[in-house]
Amino acid sequence: MSGFGDGYVGTAQDAVKIRRLEKQREAERRKIEELKNKSSDGQPGLLQFGSSTSEILETAFKKETVGLVTREQYVEKRVNIRTKIEEEEKEKLQKLQQEEEELQMQKRKKRRVRGDPRLSFCDEIENGSDEDEFENQEPQKKHGPVKLGKDPTVETSFLPDREREAEEQAERERLKKQWSREQELIKNEPLTITYSYWDGTGHRRVIQVRKGDSIGEFLRAVQQQLAPEFREVRTTSVENLLYVKEDLIIPHQHSFYELIINKARGKSGPLFHFDVHEDVRTIADATKEKDEIYDPTKKWERYTIHGD
Repeated sequence: MSGFGDGYVGTAQDAVKIRRLEKQREAERRKIEELKNKSSDGQPGLLQFGSSTSEILETAFKKETVGLVTREQYVEKRVNIRTKIEEEEKEKLQKLQQEEEELQMQKRKKRRVRGDPRLSFCDEIENGSDEDEFENQEPQKKHGPVKLGKDPTVETSFLPDREREAEEQAERERLKKQWSREQELIKNEPLTITYSYWDGTGHRRVIQVRKGDSIGEFLRAVQQQLAPEFREVRTTSVENLLYVKEDLIIPHQHSFYELIINKARGKSGPLFHFDVHEDVRTIADATKEKDEIYDPTKKWERYTIHGD
């Protein structure tokens, strides 16, 4: 059978076995050739392989096989020669890959040492091969957006701050509640008032109320105090009684607390003092209407609260 060495005649089974082994070796050879071609692309100065593995194998086999040999010797020599040639090719490929890695490592070292930030068209030409390396490298992982913080050494009190605003709001609420409690205590404090019921002559009396009581509540207490002595007071309503202080008519809805806290003042003196030295009068509208000669409205004015 031709192609298997001069002077040897084998069986059909041997020929089939040899072809199967050759196909397996050919498939392995193709893989090696593909890997070799990928590694040697773009590198013209590297070692290139000229002859194919099949031609090298046939040449070596013819040199080693001379004369008549047995079938076992034939198969063994062919397998050994193929294995030897493939090992040599693998060693050459590994050496080629090692040289390629060393070359790339040297380029990276030079690039780190140089570290020149200037722009140059010459550098782009000289480092043109570096672009291929960057293209082959894996893309860097993209990190999420970096959260920026504040510089602790910079004044930031004018900037919005949720935590600081929440603390300030809580502090305001606490102070507000504290102030409200203190004001309630003040409103519940007793207040002694010296007043004079005027029906043409003065009838001075003393009564005790709370600082938080309104003028209307004060006049109701005065009515209850004067009712046993004065029939006209007993038959009138609180709305018909007026509280006049410092020639000002104090409306019923105002409280003594408002007069005290605002330090209100009248025409001739303060409105927040209620001792005996003050001229405090109450008068019924019925008496005022009967007495046409004395008209207090010409002298009295309605009071609007204001401080100093």
